[in-house]
Amino acid sequence: MGSMIKAALGDAILTSMWVFSAPSMGVFTTIIASFLGVQARSLTGLLITTILVTSFVLTFSLIGKLLGGASFNPSTTASFYAAGLSPGTSLISMAVRFPAQAAGGVGGAKAILQVMPSEFKHFVKGPSLKVDVKSGAVAEGLFTFSLCFALLWIILRGPKNPIMQIWLLSMATVGLVVVGGGYTGPSMNPANAFGWAYVNNWHNTWELFFVYWIGPLVGAILAARVFKVLFPPLEPKEKKA
Repeated sequence: MGSMIKAALGDAILTSMWVFSAPSMGVFTTIIASFLGVQARSLTGLLITTILVTSFVLTFSLIGKLLGGASFNPSTTASFYAAGLSPGTSLISMAVRFPAQAAGGVGGAKAILQVMPSEFKHFVKGPSLKVDVKSGAVAEGLFTFSLCFALLWIILRGPKNPIMQIWLLSMATVGLVVVGGGYTGPSMNPANAFGWAYVNNWHNTWELFFVYWIGPLVGAILAARVFKVLFPPLEPKEKKA
């Protein structure tokens, strides 16, 4: 029980830091793009965003390790569990960690709202549903499936260099955000979505639960299952006598 509480606390801290920091990527992209004389939504702007995402993910990966393997995304936690990559994770531990991550999301969203300058407030809004509920749940599930599948492939079958791994993951994330902007945001992270839903007072709605919790978690678990079928574990080579 003590280890679960410690993991939950680490998750809550890391998630609050992530939700607090994530909007600044849009702010920094706008500032850097303006300095370079390019549009933030141009290909150059996307490259700037990808570099920023890479820096943030690398930093948070290191912080997560310092916190004992903390995670800021229930979707990736569930996907790693379904793929058999988290021997210390169980259904009970996830039942403890997921609420902690959601609480961290609330704390991060509330904090960034207090300190973000007014000229950049439009970056502080979180994901929003732009289609009907069923379509949103399917879309969020597909986006999360794609993210988790890419994550598993990058870690297990991709390059060994950790910087290159994070760069590829950042490219996938930015691409999915661009594609999913007209559907659900997208969030691909139930804790992040819950934090913003709470500050906008729709955290207790069926839309949030169905689209931003059920959809992503189903997508994350399916990604792990499909990955295991398409890429079964490599059998160790027998040494010749």
